[in-house]
Amino acid sequence: MHKWIMFAVFIGASVLGLYLLTFGLPEKPVDESAGLPEGMTLMQVEASNDFVFDQPEYRVKQGDMVRLVLKNKSGIHGLGIPDLGIDLKGDTLEQDVTFDKAGEYEIVCTVPCGVGHANMKSKLIVEK
Repeated sequence: MHKWIMFAVFIGASVLGLYLLTFGLPEKPVDESAGLPEGMTLMQVEASNDFVFDQPEYRVKQGDMVRLVLKNKSGIHGLGIPDLGIDLKGDTLEQDVTFDKAGEYEIVCTVPCGVGHANMKSKLIVEK
């Protein structure tokens, strides 16, 4: 009886091993800020078909060099900050920016994405 239990455990482990080899292990999280130039920070904005950005507001310091990246979690969206001349959409989903002027700026979706598009807004606060 003990041999059958060990055989069943061996078969189960073999099947699990084959499954993991076939479909792959889950990918390790990647630190996307690791490849940035020195002194630059990463600001990721995630957009979804819930017609929201992942945060109601984003904060940076005046004078900071920032790589602004738009991630589309679901659907196709854009990111615009009209007062700063920023428009991320299509093939251009990242931009390096230095925020020189302190203030509050509206972030909007620049790609018509559905019935909630007009309300898809957030805020960027550039602090002194």
